[in-house]
Amino acid sequence: MSETLPPTENTRCGFVALIGAPNAGKSTLINALVGSKVTIVSHKVQTTRALIRGITVAGQSQLIFVDTPGIFAPKRRLDRAMVTTAWSGAHDADLVGVLIDARKGLDEENEAILERLSEVKPPAILILNKVDVVAKEALLTLTKAANEKARFETTFMISALTGDGVADLKRWLAERVPPGPWLYPPDQMSDAPMRQLAAEITREKLFERLHQELPYHATVETEQWKDLRGNAVRIEQTIYVERESQRKIVLGKGGATIKAIGESSRREIEKITEGKVHLFLFVKVREGWGDDPERYRAMGLEFPKE
Repeated sequence: MSETLPPTENTRCGFVALIGAPNAGKSTLINALVGSKVTIVSHKVQTTRALIRGITVAGQSQLIFVDTPGIFAPKRRLDRAMVTTAWSGAHDADLVGVLIDARKGLDEENEAILERLSEVKPPAILILNKVDVVAKEALLTLTKAANEKARFETTFMISALTGDGVADLKRWLAERVPPGPWLYPPDQMSDAPMRQLAAEITREKLFERLHQELPYHATVETEQWKDLRGNAVRIEQTIYVERESQRKIVLGKGGATIKAIGESSRREIEKITEGKVHLFLFVKVREGWGDDPERYRAMGLEFPKE
């Protein structure tokens, strides 16, 4: 990785937080903006937990995207930690993008986000996602309604999945982040440690395979990362669940499910490390981990006291 930063003259650099309801497409959009897989994408809601940053360069600007957890009505301690993390990401950013699934429109979750947006000081923009499957008239109506409820600098209509409108959004952000030196080397795409990124990838594959059977609060931790000769790496990860019945689901009959998850995760990690990966997965029961402060710190979340 290059450590050379460009001359600070005429450079810009800023943090852009993306907030929105679960499944609005934040992770998909960040991956599209960065041009690489830096955060997990899952159809299962509330899969993003900590503030995972994607980093990209556009001209003389370095954009640092913050992928926040989906904002929803919290019911449990983990839920509250994730929602608090999402809003803290918005407060600390230079710009805030409010992402709305255009198919859902201003439903209860999006209404609540727009109402609370007045508490956020950084300038905000409205990003309507999945516009490729919504009629133009409906999009214009949604744009008008959202701008009446909150103050936005501008509105973008995009499809994070197809890439439509993403380049225009990126150019606008590059012009609006504040002047200043870059904070990361030009070829760095995330500030998440590789161990964490690998764990996130395995968690994504876990949800893809078991999205109906497994609660979203299962977690994955990279226990060992050992570099081998020939640009290879040995990785040991543990999937933690809360009950023995869940452990059996993850393992599958004859270990078939865990094997399939491991194969899929290994291929994804190899794309990022650009080398051979030897991945070993273990499944353990950790009862009540949702009330363990240490587990929250490991995920980059603040532990709610109540």
